[in-house]
Amino acid sequence: MEEASAPAAAGECSPAITPHHVVEGRSGGGVPTVLIHGVGSDLGRWDAVAAALAPYGPVVRYDLRGHGASPRPPGPYTIDDFAADHMALMARLGIRRAHVAGFSLGGLIAQKVALDHPESVDRLVVISAVAGRTPEQREAVRKRLEAVEEGGPGLVADGGARWYTDRFRAEHPEVVRAHLDRFRGNDPAAYAAAFRVLATTDLVDELPGITAPTLVMTGSLDVGSPPAMAEAMHARIAGSRLLIVPGVKHAIFEEAPRTVADAVTGFLHPQPPGDA
Repeated sequence: MEEASAPAAAGECSPAITPHHVVEGRSGGGVPTVLIHGVGSDLGRWDAVAAALAPYGPVVRYDLRGHGASPRPPGPYTIDDFAADHMALMARLGIRRAHVAGFSLGGLIAQKVALDHPESVDRLVVISAVAGRTPEQREAVRKRLEAVEEGGPGLVADGGARWYTDRFRAEHPEVVRAHLDRFRGNDPAAYAAAFRVLATTDLVDELPGITAPTLVMTGSLDVGSPPAMAEAMHARIAGSRLLIVPGVKHAIFEEAPRTVADAVTGFLHPQPPGDA
């Protein structure tokens, strides 16, 4: 493991890390795809999507700094840190241009990469991400951030009710329980540093600068990344597509796995695998 460096001063970038990552899919295929998970999760969140994309070409998944098997440098973290880690991994793998898909915090990182490094993004997918929080939403996420910083990730788990519909929790308690167990197992300091980025970063005014073809998606019942935010992104990113998945909350990968996998695959690869 890399040696921990001294904490970066507020507002400064810390040195980029090499995230733990896996490369799957058809080698020598079309444009690679890089998948970025959300806060408190890991690269396994993309299992179904990665499997659907594999026939089309290389698929790269990685654990964000402070998550999974990646290094845990001391905070604070910034959105620029996460974008720098992404670009460092791209350079390490020799990838100059890729499709980029991000979920939640990963969607925010994907926005930042597309804005700051447009030459590196072929197509962009932003799933259940944030943009254009109202004053009330900013206050709500501030309170959640305080809870995280005072008591760790478990204080905002809410038994899964924030992420899963009542019906899904009743029908698939083992899925929810496994998710909550992984979530509570996060390193408290690293989780808080990452959650602060999610809670305090909003790129809504910069989104018109995104030039990559973009798909924006969220669940119709998502509380933290509601349809209004997806609509705001769609309105600001020229030529983007919008998909609101009915009847699901933030756990869109678990509640609508086939819908998500089909939508992402169809957008990134309109042609059959043999023609990609």
